Amino acid sequence: MLAMSIRITSLLLISLAVVSAFSPADHYLIDCGTTEPTVVDLDHRTFTQDGSSAVLSATKSFGLKNSNPDPSLSPIYHTARVFTKPSDYKFKIKEKGTHLVRIHFHRFGFKNIGGTCHDQFHVSANGYVLLHNFAAPKGSPIIKDFLIWVDDDELVIRFMPADRSSFAFVNAIEVISAPKDLIPDEYVSSDQNDRINIRHAYETMYRINVGGVKVTPFNDSLWRNWVPDDKFLKLSDASLKSYSKIHFDGRIQYHLGGASREVGPDNMYNSARMISSLNDSIPKLNMTWVFPVEKRFSYLVRLHFCDIASISLGMIYFNVYLNGNLAYENVDLSTLTNYVLASPFYADFVVDPEKFSDAIRVEIGPSNLSRSHAVDGILNGLEIFKMDNSWRSLNGEVCVDQLESKNRSNGQMSRLLSLTGAVCLLAIAFLVMRRKTEVKDSFGWSRVPVDVSEIDLKSSFPKSNGVEV
Repeated sequence: MLAMSIRITSLLLISLAVVSAFSPADHYLIDCGTTEPTVVDLDHRTFTQDGSSAVLSATKSFGLKNSNPDPSLSPIYHTARVFTKPSDYKFKIKEKGTHLVRIHFHRFGFKNIGGTCHDQFHVSANGYVLLHNFAAPKGSPIIKDFLIWVDDDELVIRFMPADRSSFAFVNAIEVISAPKDLIPDEYVSSDQNDRINIRHAYETMYRINVGGVKVTPFNDSLWRNWVPDDKFLKLSDASLKSYSKIHFDGRIQYHLGGASREVGPDNMYNSARMISSLNDSIPKLNMTWVFPVEKRFSYLVRLHFCDIASISLGMIYFNVYLNGNLAYENVDLSTLTNYVLASPFYADFVVDPEKFSDAIRVEIGPSNLSRSHAVDGILNGLEIFKMDNSWRSLNGEVCVDQLESKNRSNGQMSRLLSLTGAVCLLAIAFLVMRRKTEVKDSFGWSRVPVDVSEIDLKSSFPKSNGVEV
């Protein structure tokens, strides 16, 4: 391991990839707030309603429907479930391990939410804080994509309004068992000395198709989005001459021990950016991508490689750098893929952010073994996952117990204020009636002002304007 100013751990897989077709043991697709039995989204997947479903456990919730939905959006964004009190979705788990959890948000102009005025809320799952003080922006839908280790018989996703004046909402939820090779239980370090427990919660920050077009969920066996890399790529006059895109029309050769289709789809591996020499000299530059990230978290960086550019084996060697540090030297894709061209491979790195700025910089460039008139670097895809911190949180230095304790305190304070207000009103009414009796025929008194209105008392016991579950 090289001495570096930041910790970069190169990770090697223990488990072997499984090339057979993926059939998840747990597969929940929930359309929230709808009254329809099933809803088919734009990717031809069938979502079931949550209203009569056993997965929903809510004390104060109701469904809302967009009266003027955007026809270009999936039907799962036409309705929403709104919560004014902490509420749960409980999913029975058949197979313990890592699960894909996707939560869909689309605020379409909510009305009639009662005494609440804005959406700001927390989301947790089995002791992990997924979202803290989250408020969905208006406009396009937002998908929050998580990988969560589940070792219980139930996965509980809880939505908690941030305070008494807030509400929580959700449009759709996906809970799917992850393939065994997507996030292995543990890794060994590159020096074979350390075993690294990988049982964390992860949030997908970036999923990039390098050199290619957007890959939609319909073309991915795990229904993921892969976006082009153009806005993250750093270009210069020199790089324009040496960088190039490549697209492969042949068949991707998945093999046991390499990346499976669930790790990365064909439409990601069949495109790439590469760096190559134009003459006898090897370029002295790197392909560079920069990704803004939040500090105070560690990140799992996954790089996808597939040699779709070489005309023969043993011709490609390159280095990988993370934030200017050498992370993988002399990458030899021929050896790593058992000497098969167009065969995918991926490498994982854990990046500790304590000593770097608010960005992760990925570079691919020639190594000492690179050859002229050959490919001197290639990258097909890239993913960056935020890892939960010591608080078991993916969003700030806060734990689930703190959020739930605060929520209970708000509820107790609400009941105390309501009770106090009611007692005060009764006392005032008693004094007024007594005063009326004492000065029955006199106008020598004035009415006592009442600051606590009837509306304020009712708002202490919020009622939904829709169907209560």
